[in-house]
Amino acid sequence: MKKYKVNLNEAVFLLITLLLMIGISIIGFSIPAHVAILLAIGYLLLFAVYKKFSWDFIHNALIEGVTSGIIPMLIFILIGALISVWIAVGTIPTIMVLGFSFLSVKFFIPTVFIVCGIVGGAVGSSFTTISTIGIAFLGMGSLIGIDPALTTGAIVSGAFLGNSISPLSDTVNLAAAISEVDLFEHLKNTYKTAIPAAVLSFGYFLIMGLRYEGTLDSTSIHGIVNTLNNNFTISFVEMIPLAILFVCAWKKIPAIPTLLLSICVSLILMFFTSTHFSFVETADMIQNGFVSHTGNMQVDELLSRGGIQSMMWSVSLIILALALGGLLVEMEIIDCLLQRFEAVIDSRYKLIFITMMSSIGINGLIGEQYLSIILPGKSFINKFKEKQVPLTQLSRGLNDAGSVVNPLIPWGVSGVFISGTLGITTINYLPYAVFCYILPVLSFLVTLSSKKKSKRS
Repeated sequence: MKKYKVNLNEAVFLLITLLLMIGISIIGFSIPAHVAILLAIGYLLLFAVYKKFSWDFIHNALIEGVTSGIIPMLIFILIGALISVWIAVGTIPTIMVLGFSFLSVKFFIPTVFIVCGIVGGAVGSSFTTISTIGIAFLGMGSLIGIDPALTTGAIVSGAFLGNSISPLSDTVNLAAAISEVDLFEHLKNTYKTAIPAAVLSFGYFLIMGLRYEGTLDSTSIHGIVNTLNNNFTISFVEMIPLAILFVCAWKKIPAIPTLLLSICVSLILMFFTSTHFSFVETADMIQNGFVSHTGNMQVDELLSRGGIQSMMWSVSLIILALALGGLLVEMEIIDCLLQRFEAVIDSRYKLIFITMMSSIGINGLIGEQYLSIILPGKSFINKFKEKQVPLTQLSRGLNDAGSVVNPLIPWGVSGVFISGTLGITTINYLPYAVFCYILPVLSFLVTLSSKKKSKRS
C-alpha cells in the first residue's frame, strides 16, 4: 500500500474536524460561508506547516484546486449577464406571461418539477435550466403566494433529474467515461433508479401543491400580466435566445460559446425592440443587473436581478472552496482515506456502498461535483474489475451520489450557484429538494434488492 505523508488517523481526524468546523460555523452560528471556509483553510494550512509541507507545495496545491473551477466560474459570470439581458429583452417576462396563461395553483409545484426535468434533460445542464425557466417559475410562484423555498426545491429537483438522465450532460458523460462504460449502457442502468426517484418526487410535490388549492387571486394575476405586457416586449420572438440554448445543446456546442451567442442575440433583439436602453445603460445592466421600474412592487422585486456583479458572491465562495479542496487532494488526505476503504472491502455491496459514500463525502468536503465522480471512480474501478462487479454499477453509483448531492452542500459549486441565482439559501431549499435525497438512497436500495434476489436464486 502507498505510503502517505499524512497517516490514516490524521486524515480521519482532519476530515471530521473540518466538517464540524464548517457545519457548526454555518448552521450553528450563522457565520457567512466564506468565513467558515476561510477558517477551514487556515486550520489546514497550520496542519500543513506542522507536517513540514513546503510553502511552494502549499501554493501549488491552492492553485491546482482553484484552476479546476475556472470554466465553471466563467460560466457563472456569463449566466449573470444572460439573466439581466433576458429580462431586459423580454424572454423571462414572456415565459412568465405564458405560464400564467396555463396556470393551475394546485398543480403548479409538480408542474415546475416536471418541466424543469424535461428542459434539463433536453439541454443537459442543470445550471442553464435553473438560471432560465427556473427564475421564471420562482417569480410566478412568489406572485401567487407559494413558498419560494418550496418552488426552489422543485426547480432544483427537476433540473438535476434532467441533468442525471441526459446524454448531453457533462456529469453523465464523465461518470460513464471514468467507469469505462458505454454512455447509453450507463443511461439504461441509471434509468432504473432515476425514474422511480422521479415518480416518488412527483408524488411529494403533488401533495405539497395541494396545500395551495384555491389561493389564486385572478384579479392580482391579471394585474401582474398587464404590468408585464405594458413594460416588456412579450412575444414568441423574445423566445429566440432560449431556442438558441436548446439548439446549441443538441449540437453539443460548449457552454461558454452557447451563452455568449444567446447574450449577443438578446442584445440584437433589444436594439430592435427596446429603444430606451443606451449603450452605456446596457453595459451597466450587464455588469450590475437589470433594475425593474414597472411601479408594481412585486414585479420590480422579482425582475431586478442578474448581472456579472450578482455572481461575485458565488464566484468568491467557489474560489475558497476549491482552494480548500486543492489542499485536501494535493496533500493526499482524501486519497489516503479512499485507499484505506479499498483495503477493507470484502463484498460487492460494500464496494458499491463505500463508492457512493465516498462521492457524498467528497461533495461535503470539497464541494466539487466533478471531483466527487473522478476521485472515487479512479480509486475503486480496479476493485470493481477484481470482484467482477459490472462497471455500470460503478457509473450509476457515481452518477446517483455525485452530482445530484452537490446542490445540497451550502459551499458546493451547485449550492452556491443556486443560492446566488435564485436568491434562496441552500439551508432554506434543502428540505424540499427531495429528488437529491431519494436518488442516492434508492440507488443503494436497488443494489441491496439485487443482493437478496441473488441469494434466493
